[in-house]
Amino acid sequence: MFDLDRMITAFDNGLRTVFAPAHSARAVPGDAVNDAEMTPSERGHAAALMRVNHTGEICAQALYQGQALTARNVEARDALEHAAAEETDHLAWTAQRIDELGGRASLLNPLWYAGSFALGAAAGLLGDKWNLGFLAETERQVEGHLEGHLDRLPPQDEKSRAIVNEMKVDEARHAHSAVDHGAAELPEPVKAAMKLGSSIMTRTAYWI
Repeated sequence: MFDLDRMITAFDNGLRTVFAPAHSARAVPGDAVNDAEMTPSERGHAAALMRVNHTGEICAQALYQGQALTARNVEARDALEHAAAEETDHLAWTAQRIDELGGRASLLNPLWYAGSFALGAAAGLLGDKWNLGFLAETERQVEGHLEGHLDRLPPQDEKSRAIVNEMKVDEARHAHSAVDHGAAELPEPVKAAMKLGSSIMTRTAYWI
């Protein structure tokens, strides 16, 4: 049976994630770096990439909140909630950078959140080792996705690069933490399905 208080908290977290400005507990990486000269096309491209990263963090928040809601083991729940807290920093960082670049967040963020929360809750119902396995694989795929963005960002956009690099460090640490807490290795078809879903999200969020 679900804990009603936890369900209410999860609902409140969802509203805050999608509709309220996120606040970072850490300094924004690259905040002291001067903004580089970029063409309108380069700025638009950088803003779109950061929008994708922001949407990814919306999804991460939803996944971890859903997983934490259905996690059985207290240590597994703590690991998920700690990851979610650090992803809040990422939300704030990417939102600030999007604003600096003159862009906007994805119009579909409420949809992304709802779908990811449901997926996370379903993962949690499978048991803690699979729940943590889902966390670990998600973080590995996000780390790879961020590496790809470093290749695609305008070379002179050091402010965006600093944010993406710090996010990569956090994602790798979350993956290692999940493994340390007993994460199971997911079957290859599940990993492939996750990559497909991620690809659909990133391609859509770049434009919408």
